[in-house]
Amino acid sequence: MAFTEVADGVLVARYEWYDVNVSLVRGSAGLVVVDTHASAAAARQVVADVEATGLGPVTAVVNTHEHFDHTFGNGTFLDHYGAVPVHAHEEAAARTVEAGERVKREYDAEPGDPRADEVRATEVVPAGTTFSSAVVLDLGDRMVELVHPGRGHTSGDLVVRVPDADVLLAGDLVEESALRGGVPGFGPDCHPMDWPLALDVVLGLTTPATVVVPGHGAPVDREFVEDQRNAIGVVAETIRDLAGRGVPLADALAAADWPYPREELVHAVARGYEQLPRSQRRLPLI
Repeated sequence: MAFTEVADGVLVARYEWYDVNVSLVRGSAGLVVVDTHASAAAARQVVADVEATGLGPVTAVVNTHEHFDHTFGNGTFLDHYGAVPVHAHEEAAARTVEAGERVKREYDAEPGDPRADEVRATEVVPAGTTFSSAVVLDLGDRMVELVHPGRGHTSGDLVVRVPDADVLLAGDLVEESALRGGVPGFGPDCHPMDWPLALDVVLGLTTPATVVVPGHGAPVDREFVEDQRNAIGVVAETIRDLAGRGVPLADALAAADWPYPREELVHAVARGYEQLPRSQRRLPLI
């Protein structure tokens, strides 16, 4: 089966396209699906894989953030399971259509991509049930917590905590996939100065035994998240140091040693300079 149980009643399917994870949380009231893949067509296979588990009906969907590889299957799930609630942080839901149309334009520029047509054909369906800080979903015999730990990969990241199973579904706040060399997704809508603090909150929701499922790649442990938090913290503090010393943005990437390849940090550095208040971006005194 595509879905593998990583803890009691928590299953993960890892799909080759984008090495993306779709997760299931099982309760007596039904299944919660966390993330829905990158196109309506791809989501139809996910639905088939969910049905193959025989674990019961899907009663809710969760999007960990707005990016298309986590949301473009929303419509397919609603078509199959009816008007089940689709949950997301309010910022993610508000940005889902914009983010989806942006990626469609990017695929327009790559007409030779074999998945371009299915991405462009997908109707973008944002979450209709939102929250600002935290909410609990009642699955009958277990509670599932949705927590917005702060801005990081996007402004609307959430994590899904299953306390009785000691599992945390981290979305793209945590990156493991070898497709990216384990480099977190510092895209044009990341918040590098906030990301370490968001991961501090995430770590506060874990124990040494917690299974952490990233948005892409294999499940990891708390130590992996700590190491990644520290590396992202180095990125943030390096940006702060460079800007504070008056290093121009155009020179910043070449002016320091970084924990990740420079080409992966173009957006992070630009966003970090934007995030810093003007008082922290000054010319040297001598």
